[in-house]
Amino acid sequence: MLFNSLTFVVFYVVVFALYWLIRARLPQNALLLAASWMFYGAWSWKFLLLLIASTVLDYGCGLLIERASTPRRKRAWLLLSVGGNLTFLATFKYLGFFVTELATLLERLGFNANMPALEIVLPVGISFYTFQTIGYVVDVYRGKVPAERNILDYALYVAFFPQLVAGPIERAAHMLPQFRTPRVWSTPAFESGLQLAVWGLFKKIVIADNLAPYVDAVYANPAAYSGAALSTATVFFAFQIYCDFSGYTDTARGVARMLGFDLVKNFDFPYTSKTPIEFWQRWHISLSKWFQDYLYFPLAMRYMRRGGWASKYKAHIVAMALIGVWHGANWTFLVFGLYWGLLIASYLAIVERSSRAEPRNFIARLGAAAPGLRDAGSIAIMFVLVCVGWVFFRAASIGDAWHVLAHAVSFAGASGLIAAEIGDTAILWALIVSFCVAEWVYRNAPRIRENLQGPRVAAIAGRYALFAAIMVSAGVSQIDSARPFIYFQF
Repeated sequence: MLFNSLTFVVFYVVVFALYWLIRARLPQNALLLAASWMFYGAWSWKFLLLLIASTVLDYGCGLLIERASTPRRKRAWLLLSVGGNLTFLATFKYLGFFVTELATLLERLGFNANMPALEIVLPVGISFYTFQTIGYVVDVYRGKVPAERNILDYALYVAFFPQLVAGPIERAAHMLPQFRTPRVWSTPAFESGLQLAVWGLFKKIVIADNLAPYVDAVYANPAAYSGAALSTATVFFAFQIYCDFSGYTDTARGVARMLGFDLVKNFDFPYTSKTPIEFWQRWHISLSKWFQDYLYFPLAMRYMRRGGWASKYKAHIVAMALIGVWHGANWTFLVFGLYWGLLIASYLAIVERSSRAEPRNFIARLGAAAPGLRDAGSIAIMFVLVCVGWVFFRAASIGDAWHVLAHAVSFAGASGLIAAEIGDTAILWALIVSFCVAEWVYRNAPRIRENLQGPRVAAIAGRYALFAAIMVSAGVSQIDSARPFIYFQF
């Protein structure tokens, strides 16, 4: 069931109406859990059983960890929970890839690897809810949150349909208290939630889905296109994946807010970042913080105790490599993660070295004299580096990624023109520019934002007229079919 489908709209309207008619917390939670399981079961009832199994496992392990009388027993229940969840994830997400790669390796070594091809269907959202439940159990083990005794509230925490299949990855300390608290109707919350959901759908349907055909055509056969087309497709993909994923998050947050819940912010204008670290503080924030809290900090403490120059940066490289692998079973994702790990480590090494030196070169003096120019240059350089990473993320193979990078600034090859039915490139560029201007205005012009969100009749009428215009434009763009969100595959 896709957010950008009529089926979901009907589903949500029915759930929304029943939810606010009930008004009592316990039956509201029961309704939301039933709706969430129905929402997930619309993809596959078999995968719903896997979701329920994960819920029962971690609910039980959380209680057993809290009741354990010794640290050893606590650790044993923690390992059971984490091991069980990672086994589910590895089986469905990585087993088929490893069997195929092993067969290929054996054949290259001269062995007759007559191994069956495994076609395992990936349960939608498994990476997201697995990390969410692991985070809960680890927090119980660390004493940061008490084990949840109400299985209804815990099951809803795992399965809450707005953020179930593509995040944001929520923490128990943030969400469980909201499920325990009675919700009261709020017209401002409803309006702001509707605004956020509509804006998210606009980003997905009007911008991301219109960029997708161009990107798909070029990346399906990079050798057939010129450097201009390769560069254009890469920039288009940068905005496609941002509008697609942040569009999902905005819609999820808006849908949840209209029900009285607050989901964490997952994006913060990432393409205005000036450093690699800042980018990952603004992009997929819930995943970055998850890896920071549950993997990076423990690794960093371990490596720092060993000492040595390289030990300072190993944790960054390992953590980013695993973030890459989290996205999927393909060598391109591993390279994507290693690229970012090495980029962050190199940046930190340069910063550490430059902090001990006097700013004598021309660039440093220019930056001190014109900070605005320095910031613009940093943003431009960072965007180029981000696009290089997106090449590995989007390409079907390492060979395709290398071809794109090697020929992106070349004028050799085909003309780079895309078939007319895919769309006019100039219109796509105009969409991107208009989107960037709209985001800049929303962030840097608080007076305009306040007027749009104000209580005056004109402002209210303008908001709903804008909502209607956005939805009509989205509906026109969606005439053919609804495209799934990119991160559903992860």
